[in-house]
Amino acid sequence: MTIARALAAGVAALGLDVDAAAQTKLLAYTALLDKWNRTHNLTAIREPQRVVTHHLLDALATLPHLPGAKSLRLIDVGSGGGVPGVPLAIVRPQWRVTLLDSNRKKTAFLRQAVAELALPNVTVVAMRAEDYTPDARFDVVISRAFADLAQFATAARNLVRPDGRLLAMKGLYPREELEALPAAFRVLAVPALSVPELEAERHLVIMQAMSESPPA
Repeated sequence: MTIARALAAGVAALGLDVDAAAQTKLLAYTALLDKWNRTHNLTAIREPQRVVTHHLLDALATLPHLPGAKSLRLIDVGSGGGVPGVPLAIVRPQWRVTLLDSNRKKTAFLRQAVAELALPNVTVVAMRAEDYTPDARFDVVISRAFADLAQFATAARNLVRPDGRLLAMKGLYPREELEALPAAFRVLAVPALSVPELEAERHLVIMQAMSESPPA
């Protein structure tokens, strides 16, 4: 099966409405990631078929659990090679997506991807989450393999609006990490994600920061 057919089948299996233009752009992102990976260590996954399942479909599997607002502001913390931020920005061009990473090599790739893929809804920031102060806080802060839940939540708290969501993409159910989560954060749900053709457990931890000041 070609990677184009694998992507189309995966999108259909997820029940998502992703048009042909967006799928073409997702494949172009895969090709660009492969090109840069030859000289830069952006991701350990190099085979195109596995990039489709482990990166594209893995990112898109979070969509049913994200708010459906058209004006959603989302930041991908520790974006690395752009997952999940780039795939989400491609299929939701009306969203404003920020890709945050402190690694200059990776942010150089992200800027090139934004330019080559023509993604006007994406901003790249080369900075640590703890040091970044956005002009306005985000509706959603999402991360994949950034850190354990406590580290992620603490580092990203200043980025999310009071009623926003913190989303952490995980593999196995992170029981110990959930137990170690500070009381300042409330877990709303931990749905299992079914990623087509990916024979591995995937979970999405959905959290909310508790009010910084006690209610009146």
